[in-house]
Amino acid sequence: MARELNKLSAVQVKQASAGKYSDGGGLWLTKADRDSGSWFLRVVVHGRRREMGLGSIADGSLKEARDEAAKWRAVVRAGGDPIKERERQRRDAARNLHLLKDVAEDAFEARKAELKGDGKAGRWFTPLELHVLPRLGKTPVADIDQIDIRDTIAPIWHTKAETARKALNRLNIVLTHAAALGLNVDLQAVEKARALLGKSRHKAENIPAMPWADVPEFYASLTDGNVTHLALRLLILTGVRSRPLRFIREEQIDGDVWTIAGGDLKGRKDATAEFRVPLSTEALAVIEQARRHARDGFLFPSVREGVVSDMTLGMYMRRAKLDARPHGFRSSLRDWLAECNDAPHEVAETILQHVAGTKVTRAYRRTDFLEQRRVLMERWANHVTGGAGKVVQLAEART
Repeated sequence: MARELNKLSAVQVKQASAGKYSDGGGLWLTKADRDSGSWFLRVVVHGRRREMGLGSIADGSLKEARDEAAKWRAVVRAGGDPIKERERQRRDAARNLHLLKDVAEDAFEARKAELKGDGKAGRWFTPLELHVLPRLGKTPVADIDQIDIRDTIAPIWHTKAETARKALNRLNIVLTHAAALGLNVDLQAVEKARALLGKSRHKAENIPAMPWADVPEFYASLTDGNVTHLALRLLILTGVRSRPLRFIREEQIDGDVWTIAGGDLKGRKDATAEFRVPLSTEALAVIEQARRHARDGFLFPSVREGVVSDMTLGMYMRRAKLDARPHGFRSSLRDWLAECNDAPHEVAETILQHVAGTKVTRAYRRTDFLEQRRVLMERWANHVTGGAGKVVQLAEART
């Protein structure tokens, strides 16, 4: 029998042309061409010949194929069917996917296609990772009840209400995923835990915003011409959120329009969606200044790698001993639109990339009010630059 085994060598496996080659003992190599091929095991089970795939040559070496073949030949000698046995083992492995940590990771993988950037930013999984899994991750998901959930969330229920809410929502999705896997879980456990936790004492606080009348003075102080100053200037002038501003790329700008991809827009699951931002004369001047700092296509790069961080912009304002934060300039702009202009509600909300109108009216609307927004953003730039409407010359960046 020994002479009938191990007929092939690793060199033969690599160099063999298209065809079938026996290694002995029912192990075969089939090659479509010189660079690709696969292993299969031919056995006789209860008088019937069966062929069992063992994977490609790219996934396993000759030795690994022989070890796998030997394992399944032993099943045949014991009177079993290796193909059915392998399927049984796979089902058992699936059933063993029972710890909360494993189910949570599996649920995350299943939902990635629905998440912005396939969830690479980590925001979907983070509430679970930080506040649930450290305590319950190694608990069988079928054993988790409302008491476990209450005790896990209670430390942040009154102090980090939004984070607690997200953690509970994610956990509910994980339990639903576990039920779909065939695991015996209590699908009402999260709602029961909410009832046990009671009403949160946490009061939501708005992000501090600078009064619109004070914005020109702050804008005039941003004269260094460095990445931080320029990024804050463009943030103020456009009213966009921090992420699209920080990740702005040269190719997104066409004339006096900046087109933001859907992947950088809050609440947009469709990566093909876009939002057009009209650029005022002042905004174009800031972008021209920023081109001096551009790296890898990004107008606002960080000192080391990637782009300037949200923390960097916020830290600058804290060091200036200001209560306001960068995101608050959106509120400054919205208040100015309400108090100093006759802008229709839909136009003003669209400037901030907010969804305006009912689902029905949005379905029939085919405009993004670009021209109306262009006029308003030019007026805003005039206000921000002191009312004169002149482009403020920025100083050269400090070294």
